[in-house]
Amino acid sequence: MSTATNQQTSPVPLHLESSHDVPPLQYSNRVQIKTLLGRSNSVVGQRVTVGGWIKSAKEVEKAVVSSSLSSSMATNDAVKNYKGKDVSCVEILQSKIPLIRSILDVFGGSGYVQRKKRESVVTEPNHATLLPPKASIVYLLLTDGSCVQSLQVVVDSSLASPSRVMATGTCLLVEGQLERTSEGKHDIELKAEKILHIGTVDFDKYPLSKKRIPLDTLRDYSHFRPRTTTVATLMRIRSALSFATHTFFNKHEFIDVQVPIITTTDSEGFSNMFKVTTLDQNQKAEKKDKLETIYENEGVSLEHVKAAVKEKSNIVARLQRTESNREALAAAVQDLKKTNDLASQLEAREKRKLGTSFKDDKVDSSNDFFPFQTYLTVSGRLHLESYACALGNVYSFGPRFLVDKTDSAKLAAEMWMVEVEMAFSELKDSMNCASDLFKYLCNWVLENCSQEMEFVRKRIDTTCSNRLNQIISGSLKKLTYHEAIEALKKSSSQTEDKKYETNFESGFVLTSEHISFLAEAIFKNPIIIYNYPKEAKPFYVRQNDDGTVAAFDLFVPKLGTVISGSQNEERLNMISSRIDELGLEREKYEWYLDLRRNGTVSNSGFSLRFDLMVLFATGLANVRDVIPFPRSYGKANN
Repeated sequence: MSTATNQQTSPVPLHLESSHDVPPLQYSNRVQIKTLLGRSNSVVGQRVTVGGWIKSAKEVEKAVVSSSLSSSMATNDAVKNYKGKDVSCVEILQSKIPLIRSILDVFGGSGYVQRKKRESVVTEPNHATLLPPKASIVYLLLTDGSCVQSLQVVVDSSLASPSRVMATGTCLLVEGQLERTSEGKHDIELKAEKILHIGTVDFDKYPLSKKRIPLDTLRDYSHFRPRTTTVATLMRIRSALSFATHTFFNKHEFIDVQVPIITTTDSEGFSNMFKVTTLDQNQKAEKKDKLETIYENEGVSLEHVKAAVKEKSNIVARLQRTESNREALAAAVQDLKKTNDLASQLEAREKRKLGTSFKDDKVDSSNDFFPFQTYLTVSGRLHLESYACALGNVYSFGPRFLVDKTDSAKLAAEMWMVEVEMAFSELKDSMNCASDLFKYLCNWVLENCSQEMEFVRKRIDTTCSNRLNQIISGSLKKLTYHEAIEALKKSSSQTEDKKYETNFESGFVLTSEHISFLAEAIFKNPIIIYNYPKEAKPFYVRQNDDGTVAAFDLFVPKLGTVISGSQNEERLNMISSRIDELGLEREKYEWYLDLRRNGTVSNSGFSLRFDLMVLFATGLANVRDVIPFPRSYGKANN
């Protein structure tokens, strides 16, 4: 019974229905290319369906004589099949026309060719069907994004017109049989038997039609760029690192907590944050601009208005003393009020021109979706800490936002962060956890992305694998902020090549140039610097007895800070005084202070800049090339 069923549903021989068959994807009938190429010796002869996008194509015409013989055989077969049927001589002769033409092509000489060209110009449209296109075979390189390599697909022109399937970017779903290639660098190829889908492209407008497009140009086509081998490889590495992150914390019994993106709290205390509002700001701006235009056209200035306010105040005071004309007094008071309002509006305009600070830019949110000012979060550590005080060890993985108008290769407006908080822990615990995670991610990439890393080594960074192996086998150098300055002083006294500020007076602050020199020139390896001056770190960091704060940063050469962490201040009086010292709006942090008032505990944590981790693993220079849809100042095109 089962044998009959197999014979009806599939032409594949029964011996292929074995444990060596390539299983299709669970939610699709197609087979991934990486699965086929990984088992090239055992899949020959099997019939599969693959889908992907054309990377390159080559058309080869069939030999003329071979084509003629094939046509002759096909015609003879057709004539044989006509026996017993009512077929006219004209129909039989028409079937012979391709054969006759092919013979004339070979033996007719140049005269026939020229004559044929002239005839083709004056041939009536209804005769065009008598001139079939030349038979050819198209060799396609198909990629589905599952691996670096492509699968060669052989398509006969009888299945699909070469012009429809050869353009770069064309989507193809094809069914066929896997065969061993006789030549070339491919071990196997798919001989197409049935074309199930063709998604054509507009070749003139498709941006990937050209070869070797620079990465910075591809950023303008973020919806198409994953079809390139480089970006597809980077995204697989990014995906592997994301999976490794969750695996690490699951292995160490951390709980995944999703923190809010919309918040009322500035977690860092001094960040430039994106504001969230549903109010029509354009209407307000247009109204203000219209008012300002009126003032400018009328020659109204703030100095003149202030002088008018002073003069009208004197008039009101004089009328109040005499009390002789109550109507005149009421009119003067009303006039003074309007002049004061005008002065306020002009003062606001002047402040906007000069540029007001983030905190001074007051917004009336009473009619907004939220009746108070809200922002896109820059960090989720404060919210995460509230769950650490109940669940123990927690982490979060998500986007964070920062208003930054610089064109830095290491920053974007939206970046993904891995944030960690651990209850009953101190600074050293946080540093150890961060170091272990950093090494774990480096090792995971080498073990699980070998083909991708080989591509990166050949095309992007020849030292990528050695750099990651050095992290895995070595230990990260840890030094205090004071020790880092001493190392710079020592290096400065031993060399005349000054690449950084060398005035090491009291209050000296380490800059990015100092950190780069420490990591690249002195230690030549990633380093951890801890115990910073309190001015360099957020308000919630625990203060040490020596006046420093319990914070750390992990720096890597040529990249900068990848991980930042701290032990958080658990003492209510200390964190309260720090909030007052920085002039922060206390009411916005009352919920956070409640954690100190009720069941406080020592805790620590850190933030890993995930996009920079991908940058470190791949050796690229710009973070926008490893973010699927990068957002930066002036750039958000989809």
